[in-house]
Amino acid sequence: MKQSKLFTKTIKKAPKDEVSLNAQYLIRGGFINKEMAGVYSYLPLGLRVLKNIENIIREEMNIVGGIEMKTSVMQDKEVWKKSNRWDDKVVNNWFKTRLKNNMEVGLSFTNEETYSNILKKYVNSYKDLPSYLYDFKEIFRNEARSRSGILRGREFYWKALYSFSKDEYEHNDFYEKMKMAYKKVFNRVGIGHLTYLTYASGGTFSKYSHEFQTICEAGEDTIYIHKDDYGKGLETKQGQAAINKEIWGEYSKEIDKIEDFKKKKAIEVGNIFTLGTKFSEPFNLKYKNKEGEDKMVFMGSYGIGLSRLMGAIVEVLNDNKGIIWPESVAPFDIHLINLIDDKKVADKIYQNMIDNKVDVLYDDRDKTPGEKFADADLIGIPLRVVISEKTLAKDSVEIKKRNSKEIELIKIDKIIDKLKNA
Repeated sequence: MKQSKLFTKTIKKAPKDEVSLNAQYLIRGGFINKEMAGVYSYLPLGLRVLKNIENIIREEMNIVGGIEMKTSVMQDKEVWKKSNRWDDKVVNNWFKTRLKNNMEVGLSFTNEETYSNILKKYVNSYKDLPSYLYDFKEIFRNEARSRSGILRGREFYWKALYSFSKDEYEHNDFYEKMKMAYKKVFNRVGIGHLTYLTYASGGTFSKYSHEFQTICEAGEDTIYIHKDDYGKGLETKQGQAAINKEIWGEYSKEIDKIEDFKKKKAIEVGNIFTLGTKFSEPFNLKYKNKEGEDKMVFMGSYGIGLSRLMGAIVEVLNDNKGIIWPESVAPFDIHLINLIDDKKVADKIYQNMIDNKVDVLYDDRDKTPGEKFADADLIGIPLRVVISEKTLAKDSVEIKKRNSKEIELIKIDKIIDKLKNA
């Protein structure tokens, strides 16, 4: 893509009402546009990042047997009344409205009831189980306050997978697979070294649920990490590297002294729950076992907020100049920057990259070198290729990684080979 054709522009200062780093850099870099508090539009650069994150998650969900579908955002209140979660006294952050025929509907704030209601129509026998279904969709929550940029919004994009198993044993086996799948996701998006699997309260069947927490001063959660695990992130062999503050009191009876733990602020980037039969019972979601007996389906829930994850990546991977995107989620692989008035050579290099399927953003704008470099640092594409009079005199270009000071001269006819082996 030619940067001159990208309708968005970088800005020097973030809006005064945005205090979170993720919102400041993403708005300044032209990734998102703030529509109102807690509601953002994703501009071309931001959408590319979001889709890269989505594809990584999709790949890992499919590996463990997930089947993708798409549930509706608009929800029938009669479905939710079955679990008693339509009542505002039970769930107070619904967005509700009425259709022309006066029918009251809500906008999805989660998906348990939706999936249980659908599966009721298709599950009859033990042969129909297990089933692991997921989708990506917009979620709406009428928060009293919305802050922290895309870390906490009234409208956000997420992935939710629901497991439907014959019994707890079958569920537990898949639950462990999902732990590993989530670890792979967070490693692949570049924050695994800062992310910990934590115990948390909130399980509706088991004693604990689990969260994946990324260390960050902007985080709203507090976690405690054992001194032997600190700095290892998801690479730690213990598996349960940390605990959430909310269950410290109960859990402290079972572990070593608090002095052995480091207290850190963190962002929750994923969670997994054992649901048991909490949401199968209201829908009479049963199956017949081999003996012909009726049994309740055993459920689990596994969520990742993609917009929150994108914000978390920005919060922890940056410097004072801008974002440092991991290669796996960056909007482009290469930022080609031309500093010569005559664009013929740069145009030719750009077209050669396109022909060789190199994902490149080409800065062909009539801007000063300083402006181009500042924008490149802010946008944060992992690898920069610079064409200048100085490099052209040596029939070369400069190649520099966003997170490195080292510069390498590469002959023009060797660029593609270098990029493919980088």
